Amino acid sequence: MINEREVQMLRRFLLLFGLFQATQLLAADISPVGDKPRWPTLERYQETMTRDDFTGLLQNVYATRGYDDLVQIGDDSARIVEDAAAQTSFTLRFAKETPRKLPGQYWRRIDKLGRASRERPLRGLNVALDPGHLGGRWAKMEERWFQVGDQPPVEEGELTWQVARILAPKLRALGAEVSFARRHNHPTTPLRPDDFREIAREVLAKIGVTEPRADYEVDDADKEKSIRWQSELLFYRQSEIRYRAKKVNMKLQPDLVLCLHFNAEGWGDPKNPILIDRDHFHVLINGSYLPDEIVHDDVRYEMVRRLLSRAYEEELPLANAMATT
Repeated sequence: MINEREVQMLRRFLLLFGLFQATQLLAADISPVGDKPRWPTLERYQETMTRDDFTGLLQNVYATRGYDDLVQIGDDSARIVEDAAAQTSFTLRFAKETPRKLPGQYWRRIDKLGRASRERPLRGLNVALDPGHLGGRWAKMEERWFQVGDQPPVEEGELTWQVARILAPKLRALGAEVSFARRHNHPTTPLRPDDFREIAREVLAKIGVTEPRADYEVDDADKEKSIRWQSELLFYRQSEIRYRAKKVNMKLQPDLVLCLHFNAEGWGDPKNPILIDRDHFHVLINGSYLPDEIVHDDVRYEMVRRLLSRAYEEELPLANAMATT
């Protein structure tokens, strides 16, 4: 069990490393708090996907627009920009036909799970539940909190955690192995908003805010130009999500990840909200990257890596089944 002193030492190390990394990443075209792309890891996908499959997934699933200058598709290969500033590229060679044996992943395809019984149809399936957001003391910061009158406040992070607690035993009863990307309302990242103040200053400078305000008011229309707001954003939307992703990919390694969220409907004046009697349900899968996203070298790398993993072939039918069940 890690003690408080070790936590503080880890935070100091991560902060110093983060500041160094942020300086390097901001100099390149990489997302704040992002990881440097590891393009050589994609060598395992050489000649594993045909030109038609690659083009179809790119144009119809992952990047419907905005990729022309970043991914050039030839007859036998695709040249993908690695580092826009350094003008380097990664060449992916196409397969003439889909190989019988594809590169392995830590997750298993549905046809590799084995036969399941009617009583326990999810037998052997490893499921990770990710209750979205944080809740608790972080709910207001995340803007995932509201209160009507003197009633107890509604926090999305707490709601998703309660749903995960209800869902887990139901999945286990069907035979699944269940783990959690987070528990209760504690962040998984050891870093906190104050650890990102210098990185926030760099982010603001990059968008032209050279003399940012330190703080903001609740109703501040320009709060996104303050160091505090950017620091908080880097904490809960960047660092926290990335730490959960690393936990899932490096430790839990499930066959399926379910990220649980609640959507909010418009309610008029935030100071006097009116509850809406309207509800809907949807399932989202990875895809539809925007031009402003894939211009970042790290996002482009992650998109291509996911495309080549063929995760979409498993995700879409699964999402359809969940949506219609």
